[in-house]
Amino acid sequence: MASESSNLIYAVGILLAAGIAYIFLGGGSGKKAAAGPVLSSSDYRRFKLIKKVQLSPNTARYRFALPTEDSVLGLPIGRHIQVMAVVGGKEVARSYTPTSTDNDKGFFELVVKTYPTGVISSHLASMKVGDSINVRGPRGAFQYTPNMVRAIGMIAGGTGITPMYQIIQHILDNPEDKTHVSVIFANVNEEDILLKEQLDKWAAEHQNFKVSYVLNNPPEGWTGGVGFVTKDMIQAQLPKPASDIRILLCGPPPMVKAMDAGLADLGYDKARIISKPDDQVFKF
Repeated sequence: MASESSNLIYAVGILLAAGIAYIFLGGGSGKKAAAGPVLSSSDYRRFKLIKKVQLSPNTARYRFALPTEDSVLGLPIGRHIQVMAVVGGKEVARSYTPTSTDNDKGFFELVVKTYPTGVISSHLASMKVGDSINVRGPRGAFQYTPNMVRAIGMIAGGTGITPMYQIIQHILDNPEDKTHVSVIFANVNEEDILLKEQLDKWAAEHQNFKVSYVLNNPPEGWTGGVGFVTKDMIQAQLPKPASDIRILLCGPPPMVKAMDAGLADLGYDKARIISKPDDQVFKF
């Protein structure tokens, strides 16, 4: 009997120890175990589409779930991800900048405009909630840190607003970041202006942020810029050339090329073919 009693006490002790360890590690406390890195720079990882909101006839916001409700994507501000899908039996990849930040837990979001010849954008547009995409990252050379410069000027065309949006959101969410941000956002038609409601809200709420719009085909009564972005617009809206400013460019290649030449004429550094992190003029 003594031997049986000792064995029973020993077995109970093991079970109690295991139970305590289980609770301590989060298994019985209702809390999920700490998540590891979500992104991999070398391997594609799959993320499920959980929400899709149509912003315009050809643009949507896609929300993808992360492994746990407390997970963050872990993408440095100013960097982007690579999205891959198998289309027609071939792997096709394109780069996108999430409009969400690591303040958004449990998911990340992409705002994507669908182009008739865009393989990945068309694939995304065809996705249903529950479908998955393959993602790896981070990619890109630019990485923003708070107060890295006194002022940032941005020139964006179309969906080129998405890397700018991520940086703007990060700056304005941080009361310790005093960076002034000025944006010139060019589009063809008024309905093409992505994220305008949020941009206008930020401009109304933050003294260190302003945005101006330029349209090729303005509607009647339009009070913004008309045509292409000009040197006069740049001089009026963006910070003057200085060692403590940055100019960021993102948009269709012909626009970026024209802006690069115009900025050089105004005294800014000429952008390199492949931009470096410390360049005064950086092309995404």
